[in-house]
Amino acid sequence: MERAEAYGFSGAMSGAFLLSCLLFAAVSRRQRGPYMDEVFHVPQAQAYCHGRFLQWDPMITTLPGLYLLSVGAVKPAAWLLGWTGSVVCSVGMLRFINLLFSAGNFYLLYLLLFKIHQKNKAVSGFQRILSALTLAVFPTLYFFTFLYYTDPGSVFFTLFSYLMCLYGNHKTSALLGFCGFMFRQTNIVWTVFCAGNVVAEKLNEAWKIELQKKKDEKISSRKGSFSDLTRILRFLVEYLLSPKNLVTLTAVTWPYIILVSLFFVFVFINGGIVVGDRSSHEACLHFPQLFYFLSFTVFFSFPHLLTPTKIRKFLLSLRKHPVQYSLVTVISLFLIWKFTYVHKYLLADNRHYTFYVWRKVFQRHELVKYLLVPFYIFAGWSFADTLKSKSVFWILMYFVCLLAVTVPQKLLEFRYFILPFLIYRLNIPVLSLYRQLLELAFYILVNAVTFYLFLNRTFQWENSDEVQRFMW
Repeated sequence: MERAEAYGFSGAMSGAFLLSCLLFAAVSRRQRGPYMDEVFHVPQAQAYCHGRFLQWDPMITTLPGLYLLSVGAVKPAAWLLGWTGSVVCSVGMLRFINLLFSAGNFYLLYLLLFKIHQKNKAVSGFQRILSALTLAVFPTLYFFTFLYYTDPGSVFFTLFSYLMCLYGNHKTSALLGFCGFMFRQTNIVWTVFCAGNVVAEKLNEAWKIELQKKKDEKISSRKGSFSDLTRILRFLVEYLLSPKNLVTLTAVTWPYIILVSLFFVFVFINGGIVVGDRSSHEACLHFPQLFYFLSFTVFFSFPHLLTPTKIRKFLLSLRKHPVQYSLVTVISLFLIWKFTYVHKYLLADNRHYTFYVWRKVFQRHELVKYLLVPFYIFAGWSFADTLKSKSVFWILMYFVCLLAVTVPQKLLEFRYFILPFLIYRLNIPVLSLYRQLLELAFYILVNAVTFYLFLNRTFQWENSDEVQRFMW
């Protein structure tokens, strides 16, 4: 990192943290007590603070990583600073843990951008800083910085694990992946993603050798053609069936294999992935979740995905391959028809944005969910088009992980999209300064509206005296 870039990054991070502290104070003043899922998380952390480690709230679905880390951070700080009484493990103190995670996420996002795009000399230090700042204030993640939720910590350990994987420190990466798993069980998918990065790299090296041997460079240039895809799939099967290759891959991915094996042991002993409240978190094949994620990504990455150039390219592709797109349309309609699920929370809780998205869009008419298929197809094409700089094996690996982390979820919940979105956004090419500034301005606007609604537009339910607030 050059000196000017280091100063610029320090200034951006310090400024963002200062503004976050001011916003944190405003949220803490307006909402002093636990809110939403905090009513489960805060008492559980406070029980741990008092040494009651066998106490467990059966409504909590995640492992105790957040509470263990909170106690490990707050207790020594309280001892050093002489804090006593209710201030130790208070709601504000516990929420502050996530503010620290947010600063850590900013730094990790910058390091990841630096590592992933280091070969692209056209990307300036200012662009990297701006991209890191933009992703650090990504609205769905940034909002939960100010509440005691698992999301900031879950993202921190997953990004840290990914960074160590990219630097080849796979044992450290797996250990950090375990920490992420302790925050949210579905993070095991991103451990598989890290292992998949290693496998994709090896496959890509072997594929290049295969092409060089046969002197068939035309295959690599015809990305997306059916013959090319068939050739790649045949190569993939042959490569993975070779004992020598399997030994090589196992030698570099064994830390991840151990962690995934421990995950399956946990699932067997626990009788499922969810720790508590299983009736509300049942797994299913909810394929439209992929369409919701693509729509979510287009909304938050419109400077990248929703451009006149991309629309023209898509229409040209549509004209060139009508049969393929017709087949995709039929499959999409079938998946929506047979695999759309509506969770009871989505219909009942009017505090979440998803409640209004579902009511205002999908519940307007039975046909709306089918009429959105052309937009889903464009979103999927544009999404894939921005990843074309990655190897086909990396794209395949990411897509498998994306399906694994979204499709089994019955509840439409934007928080579930945070990590797959960040991984995607980190790996697409860095855009022009103008588009980056547009993206940052959009995120700031969405955050401003969200916090205004949360802090000022309160309401009450008929059967409750508690103040309710709008949130993600």
